[in-house]
Amino acid sequence: MCKRIWLIVSAFYLSLCSLNLTFKGEEKYIANIKQLTFAGDNAEAYFSWDDKHLIFQSTRPPYKCDQIFIMDIDGKNKKLVSTGFGRTTCSYFMPGDEKIIYSSTHHISKECPEVPKLNLRRYYWPIFNYDIYLATRDGKIIKRLTDNPEYDAEGVVSRDGRIVFTSFRDGDIGIYIIDTTGNVKKVINKLGYEGGPWFSPDGAKIVFRAFYPQNEDEKKEYLALLEKGVVSPSWMEIFTVDIDGKNLKQITNFKKVCFAPYWHPSGKYIIFSANLESPRNFDLYIIKSDGTGLERVTYFEGFESFPMFSHDGKKLVFCSNRGGENPRQTNVFICDWLK
Repeated sequence: MCKRIWLIVSAFYLSLCSLNLTFKGEEKYIANIKQLTFAGDNAEAYFSWDDKHLIFQSTRPPYKCDQIFIMDIDGKNKKLVSTGFGRTTCSYFMPGDEKIIYSSTHHISKECPEVPKLNLRRYYWPIFNYDIYLATRDGKIIKRLTDNPEYDAEGVVSRDGRIVFTSFRDGDIGIYIIDTTGNVKKVINKLGYEGGPWFSPDGAKIVFRAFYPQNEDEKKEYLALLEKGVVSPSWMEIFTVDIDGKNLKQITNFKKVCFAPYWHPSGKYIIFSANLESPRNFDLYIIKSDGTGLERVTYFEGFESFPMFSHDGKKLVFCSNRGGENPRQTNVFICDWLK
């Protein structure tokens, strides 16, 4: 499951927060928040290049695991655009908005893959055998872009059509860039988990989350879990790097779980999700690209993540447990961005 962390919050907090989707006096950078999904579990909603539509993944009847949908930015006209088979994740619009990419396991089986059951006391997620597909925005598959017997997912697209993604190959999970002809290039040669990459607005850099083992025990555990087909880092930090792999820079240093980073269109700061206040509470934060100026954006007692700014910088879309029918339900929200 791509970039996704499910958390359990108390019914008490849920009942309070569902009465008011924003928290006046605290959430100073967001306004006019609107809930766009009300059924199933929804995640990773990302803007089209013209900012008129959102592509997202959702588990909802009759599907037993995530499929890809497109909707208008007001939540109307939801439409299935994946095959309806296997499990899908990590979708994005290609420049021009006539084509999309997403990752799927439907080439392995029409059924949902089983999640490995491990006796771990912390959250873990499976690295299924996803491959990345190029399709029309109506769902007709054009091409299978990757053909790797392991994990290829978390793909996003630059303005010139390059795709940065996360892949399990060469015995490690790292960041790669691929073009639509299938040419693949690894970005960073360093042992450790790297995921959730995004291009900077000018396409010159990548922001991502990473866990680089700091000692032999962390290294052994990381590699042992990979052998079992799962990832479970005890912490993740936000990094940036040039697209040629140079100038690797650590942006956060909290030894917490920081993930889902995205650049503001100005390129001056990055928004991300993290559990800085408590282990079970994920909120949105912004930080300057030099690692200074940390500010908290949301104040919900639960899970909030997968933020993306519209390309004009006026809107923010994110996913949250607020307003859900139960404490674990995640929905898509859109709001005005005021900074």
